[in-house]
Amino acid sequence: MSAAADTLLRQSAHAMAEAVRTGRVTAEALAQASLARITATDDTVNAFTDVTAERALREARALDARLQAGDAATRALPLLGVPYAVKNLFDVQGLTTLAGSKIERDQPPAAADGPLLQRLQAAGAVLVGALNMDEYAYGFTTENSHEGPTRNPHDPRCSAGGSSGGSGASVAAGQVPLSLGSDTNGSIRVPSSFCGVFGLKPTYGRLPRNGSYPFVASIDHLGPFARNVQDLALCYDAMQGHDAHDPGCVARPIEPTAPELPRGLEGLRIATLGGYFHDNAGPEARAAVARVAAALGATRVVELPEVARARAAAFVISNSEGAALHLPDLRSRAQDFEPLSRDRFLAGSLIPAAWVQQAHRVRRWFALRAAELLREVDVLLAPATPVPAQPLGTEWIAINGQRLPARPSLGVLTQPISCIGLPVCAVPVWSAEPLPIGVQVIAAPWREDHALRVAHALEQAGVVCAPVATLP
Repeated sequence: MSAAADTLLRQSAHAMAEAVRTGRVTAEALAQASLARITATDDTVNAFTDVTAERALREARALDARLQAGDAATRALPLLGVPYAVKNLFDVQGLTTLAGSKIERDQPPAAADGPLLQRLQAAGAVLVGALNMDEYAYGFTTENSHEGPTRNPHDPRCSAGGSSGGSGASVAAGQVPLSLGSDTNGSIRVPSSFCGVFGLKPTYGRLPRNGSYPFVASIDHLGPFARNVQDLALCYDAMQGHDAHDPGCVARPIEPTAPELPRGLEGLRIATLGGYFHDNAGPEARAAVARVAAALGATRVVELPEVARARAAAFVISNSEGAALHLPDLRSRAQDFEPLSRDRFLAGSLIPAAWVQQAHRVRRWFALRAAELLREVDVLLAPATPVPAQPLGTEWIAINGQRLPARPSLGVLTQPISCIGLPVCAVPVWSAEPLPIGVQVIAAPWREDHALRVAHALEQAGVVCAPVATLP
């Protein structure tokens, strides 16, 4: 491992790609630096469940050989030599797709990479491993009883969030500059908030989900984490494109976002979501939104109607649809489930069909109300989590005088938004508190560019940032 590669690993993915492109460092040296950082820090963080060292070095050496041969197409790859890792619900050729579970360990290894991994490899990125998560993506803390909890790199006593906790923690810990996660009820945005990194939940239907283990097909999203907005956009752009094997993936043209970032706030109407999103946020969350709004000059406050009912609909849909997927194993192997997810799935299997039908009606109604609001404004601001990262094992949190169960309440601000499929960029805000907290930058469907432009403007102004955690 070279000193230059080790230094680059703490910088941006686009800086790494440029260094490989110009010959200042090799793709192999970057892969070795990432693998060394994982070895040095993962006993503390516990982000990785599998490290694909042999594959990473093989892919990196192949890139270096193509560069050595003068291949112009390789030199132009946007993520040339950049190490990344994926939540262990993505199919990785040769690895069993665990989805955070014990039960799936009995399955054969994946025969091929999922399409998003294939697209990142085509963009020059190098896979270094698979990441810890809540079992079957049903949770907000990544306190996985099979693999152990993932710890927050900024304070290992605290949760990294979930269910994509390993994805957020690996980026915050400087193990990789990019990672992939999934978001059904907030599983990208909660780890982004807790770990102090950027995360993007694209529009529902934007990225294909085949080649990943499902949770709730009618709500599931896949998306990237990064330590800066340009990297987030480059990674997202590389993954865009229709795939007919996912019936939920919409056949839209690729709409690159990275070239749009320099436009900043030009022409964008920005407002803060009040009401429910204010009442269910603690003081740190409210302060973070106020700071972001002030930096953007966003003085307008708007409300969505019946947000609590929309969240209840998300609960019913997630619980019932997830339970139906796992019902055969609940009947035959209940003892092999993580206890927290098992109990939720069992409860979901008892939900009456009429409730589910009504939940979908509420969801549709709420989506129409959000569409009306997004004709008046382009971007909405809201807290990502009601509180910063909490100590592992926390059972209760206090939000404005209410004592609430900690694990489900961490998604109180994210669930209503993912239920209706809007694109969201979570941005990390740091204050006098020792831990960060995230703000959701929410846009209209298919306008990821708007959310990313606002996030980039905030980053350029120094209002949000994602430093690498200091670890032993």
